[in-house]
Amino acid sequence: MRICYVQALVVIVILSPTVGAADGGQPPLQPWFPVAPPWPEPAGPVLRVASVTELYTAAAQVPPGGTILVADGHYRLPRYLELRTDDVTLRSESGQRDQVILDGEGRLGELLGITACSGVTIADLTVQNVKWNGIKLNCDRGVRRVTIYNCVIHNVWQRGIKGVMVPEQNREQLRPADCRVQYCLFYNDRPKRYEDDEADRPDNFRGNYIGGMDIMYAQRWTISDNVFVGIRGRSGEGRGAIFLWVDARDCLVERNVLIDCDSGICLGNSHRAPGTITHCTGCVVRNNFVTRCTENGILADYTRDCRILHNTIHDPSSPLKRLIRLVHDNDGLVVAHNLLSGPAMRIETASLVQVEGNITRDAADWFVSAEWGNLHLRPEVRHEVPLVARRDDVSDDVDRQPRAAQTAVGADESIDE
Repeated sequence: MRICYVQALVVIVILSPTVGAADGGQPPLQPWFPVAPPWPEPAGPVLRVASVTELYTAAAQVPPGGTILVADGHYRLPRYLELRTDDVTLRSESGQRDQVILDGEGRLGELLGITACSGVTIADLTVQNVKWNGIKLNCDRGVRRVTIYNCVIHNVWQRGIKGVMVPEQNREQLRPADCRVQYCLFYNDRPKRYEDDEADRPDNFRGNYIGGMDIMYAQRWTISDNVFVGIRGRSGEGRGAIFLWVDARDCLVERNVLIDCDSGICLGNSHRAPGTITHCTGCVVRNNFVTRCTENGILADYTRDCRILHNTIHDPSSPLKRLIRLVHDNDGLVVAHNLLSGPAMRIETASLVQVEGNITRDAADWFVSAEWGNLHLRPEVRHEVPLVARRDDVSDDVDRQPRAAQTAVGADESIDE
């Protein structure tokens, strides 16, 4: 099947269902994936670079408010690259994210770090072939207001984006707040292997210590309009493509597309470090498409006052039957107006949870192409889809189309013909 995707140029790829990437290592692009509006032109000083040496020099010398514009090219980095200056932007000059490639070549444990600064933006480029962390927020030294926009995170074998543990001392001042990850593509060519990461041994995680994003102590993050494909561990037990935990607060996860990952969107998990009571407080997961994420489609595990609203999750053959899974303490949780195409949700919590207006059925025949993860509703089946009263906290759908007063369950309200 040939698919065209337009983003200032046309890329033709072949994408196979249930495979993390296209044949030949091409990105798994589909024409209905979210497309990023262009990032604004630089407003401050500009440093242009066209070589690896110039890139490291610019990172060390860029002034606050400056922009590093990287010429198109394949940059094979010999060591970790770090940004330590407030309000700096690192981006491709062309705006084409597949034309500037920062490559760890499978040698680097970590590729790009942000340390002791705020207001950093990384946009329109690719980070690939990294053993551990592709983009690392060193939150233990204070990192806030980071934006990661229209980037490709490819073949990173622990975490595409990692936000590390924040020490108890000065935690409220240091926690990573007001960050945004938007319009990024996370994909791996295949499941993880032992040789990808010598730290992930048979005697600990068995080759499954892998996820898309892993953020601790996040506050007021927005994670939206991203695509995650094929983030999988060696034996299918990888961590969340989107994983918020250890006292994350008031984060929004919306309009993301997740296909063939081991775990989809995870608010918390079953492990709590000493001193951690709640993993996620006041977080909202809405208007996401989740396809064949077998460990967990959407998970709530040790949460408080969170909401899971108007998502579409498809996996009729799910072996663990965890399209939505609620486990351990989830006080104040609301799970409403979701479309579960497959088994009913797993409620394994003793907490009082508000569950309303969710629909469970094999809905593959309702979707444009469930096989490819396109869970938009086919126009001819609109009369079959149950309607619910629009919620004040979900005014639009996965395509930003306004919802009617009586709106469809799931992420898609309507479809353009």
